[in-house]
Amino acid sequence: MFRKKEELNTVKEMVETILGKGAEFHGKIKSTGALKIDGIMEGEIEGESDVIISEGAYVTAQMRANNAIIAGEYQGDIFLKGKLYIKSTGKVSGDIKVYGIVIEEGAEFNGKCEMIKNEEI
Repeated sequence: MFRKKEELNTVKEMVETILGKGAEFHGKIKSTGALKIDGIMEGEIEGESDVIISEGAYVTAQMRANNAIIAGEYQGDIFLKGKLYIKSTGKVSGDIKVYGIVIEEGAEFNGKCEMIKNEEI
């Protein structure tokens, strides 16, 4: 779980899988390491680590992961063992079950939020 801003930067440096800007993917992504999406994705995300959805990215999916940072647009349900960070440029539409949530000023969130104990996911 993230505790400080420096830890967020560390996750960005440890990204193992990238769906690049201009790329489009339809299907299920399973990742053991951190996943970064810069392009368009539709389907399912199943990550054992963290997921980063960059500004300009568009994702329609159901996500299960550890933590997530969303700076782009995301539609679908989210289930996280850790925290969801919605950056000021982020837009999230869907129901979420998370251990913690941080929503920056200017971000959009439309849906239901359920706070859980991290062992419930």
